[in-house]
Amino acid sequence: MNKKTVFCVDCDGTLIKTDLLHEAVLLLIKQAPLKLFSLLFWLLKGKTYLKKLLAETVRFDFAALPYRDEILDIIKGEKTKGRRIVLATASPSAWAEGIQNHLNLFDDIIATENNINLSGKHKARKLVELYGERGFSYAGNSYKDLHIWKHADSATIVSSNSRLKRKAEQETKVARVFKPNNATFFTYIRALRLYQWLKNLLLFVPMLAAHKFGDSAILTNSILGFLSFGMCASAGYVLNDLLDLESDRLHIRKRNRPFASAAIPVWQGILLFPVIILFSFIIAVLLPDKFVIVLTVYFFSTITYSMVLKKKVIVDVILLAALYTLRILAGSAATGIVPSFWLLAFSMFIFLSLAIVKRYSELQVILQQNKIIPAGRGYSVNDLNVILSLGVSAGMASVLVLALYINNPETSGLYPYKVWLWMLPPLLLYWVSRLWMKSHRGEIHDDPVIFAVTDWQSLVLSFIGILIILAALKFSYI
Repeated sequence: MNKKTVFCVDCDGTLIKTDLLHEAVLLLIKQAPLKLFSLLFWLLKGKTYLKKLLAETVRFDFAALPYRDEILDIIKGEKTKGRRIVLATASPSAWAEGIQNHLNLFDDIIATENNINLSGKHKARKLVELYGERGFSYAGNSYKDLHIWKHADSATIVSSNSRLKRKAEQETKVARVFKPNNATFFTYIRALRLYQWLKNLLLFVPMLAAHKFGDSAILTNSILGFLSFGMCASAGYVLNDLLDLESDRLHIRKRNRPFASAAIPVWQGILLFPVIILFSFIIAVLLPDKFVIVLTVYFFSTITYSMVLKKKVIVDVILLAALYTLRILAGSAATGIVPSFWLLAFSMFIFLSLAIVKRYSELQVILQQNKIIPAGRGYSVNDLNVILSLGVSAGMASVLVLALYINNPETSGLYPYKVWLWMLPPLLLYWVSRLWMKSHRGEIHDDPVIFAVTDWQSLVLSFIGILIILAALKFSYI
């Protein structure tokens, strides 16, 4: 490689692992959703016009972009040798300048402006005009870059596509090849968060509470509802992750999520979301109309949460608790079993406590990072004591509701030997207390429901609880 040549670096897919245009569309949905309807008209006027309007509308946090460390290392190494470094991108100049202001690594910027989309042949013509034939080396990642490598002194390729490498070798000398890790089947499974489907087991609660688990029709409807709700929930998680890219990338653990880390391109997430929702509602139409209504309420509630309400203090945890309860209502709608007052009251308090655990744990992480306010949230670490009080109180209220339910005379009709049930409140009291103790110690690092199904003590307590309920149904007290 001729050290005297200028080293030009592409942005999308090369310097960063994502595409700024795709991420700008997501930011438009989040920052100015009403302008989403103008997107098609902007695109009809050309890609350059679209980029110009997006650059004027959305605000990037350039520090949160997923930069490729290997490319940054090359740039820094070439810069120490006294080589001129240029950011050559088809993105608008405002975005290129934002990246330069953050990295401070480039000697010059060449970007889209003056109604010319600086990509492919246009970029090649510009680079030849500025630096001459073979007067520059170029780092890129796509077939469009072949137009540029045709005139470049050498190529740095960021792609695992062997065919692209062979074609580049026909145009110039290939100096380096970096092969990004492609998304696997399990990467997409992680993006759908199938493990979160455990929450949808709540759809079986009405059937179990009414002791109707022997009815095949009710069981079938519960299973169909579980699948429908699971797909809808996965779509909600995909949307949430797409809209939370910037804040997730600043989080110590969430930055490893498939979309935040750019393991899966955001455009695939944009296509994946409507496909999953479609399958969810196709299954839903096989169930009673009330189930479709509950599913629709859940769907729009998750969208509202992802776009607006997750930033609202207290409102966010109340809505999270409501989303848990909606799963129980969905099970009721699918089976026609009316939920009792006691079930709904218990779920309201226990799920509110679990939702607050989630926020409390996130603030604990922020405190450990010596920060004050988590990205994308309305809380601060100063709220920890208040949140702790609210969460513990809600958990204790659920224990009280359970005790009142057991004391209710009507319970005897369902549990002939209900005296056994009095062993449940102490178990729940211990579990809630231990959960909050571990949260206060910073030992809850994930969703509390996931913690519950992976924690050995929680599993043992659940098994004991099942035995107690069976005893209340079958065995007289001796």
